[in-house]
Amino acid sequence: MDNEEEKEAVNPARREFIRDAARGASVIGMTFAIGGLLPASAEEQGFVWQINPHKCTECGRCADECILQHSAVKAVHAYGMCGYCDLCTAYFKPEPYELNEGAENHMCPTDAVRRKHIDGPYYEYHIDEEHCVGCAKCVDGCRSFGNGSMHLQIQQDICVDCNSCSIAIACPSDSFEKVPADNPYMFKTEEDVWHQ
Repeated sequence: MDNEEEKEAVNPARREFIRDAARGASVIGMTFAIGGLLPASAEEQGFVWQINPHKCTECGRCADECILQHSAVKAVHAYGMCGYCDLCTAYFKPEPYELNEGAENHMCPTDAVRRKHIDGPYYEYHIDEEHCVGCAKCVDGCRSFGNGSMHLQIQQDICVDCNSCSIAIACPSDSFEKVPADNPYMFKTEEDVWHQ
């Protein structure tokens, strides 16, 4: 048998071996790649991640640890708890240079907290979700000097519900919990004012 005949005899088997190995590697690779996005067990299906606002310490990691380019964690406002103050420490830095709406006085680095005059010295504060990065500076200001009506929540329409949430792993206060998907939020209420 000359070299040409040997190559013809070996090549089909070699090609088959390489093809089968490549198929196996791609299946294994895909399994590992999407494994983190799949529920760990059938028991966990129907549950999603959420932040317990009573455990959150406003550490700021929600802005940086999410696998998404823009974090799925956003500030929300419990209007029933709010005092509608002129000097809101979720909006203004605790010691503003002046009580004006200049950027140098804002607590939020992305200008996501907006205020609207209602009447007299009262203002209503809204979160612009597109600008909110989940840094928790407004939440920290509200809790430290106000009544805690601002808090963080995972926006379920943005979250991809990773099985191992990278923010939950990095959270120093263990405030991430799995909650039923049909009741996915843990908003603060007026009753929370009396239990602080």
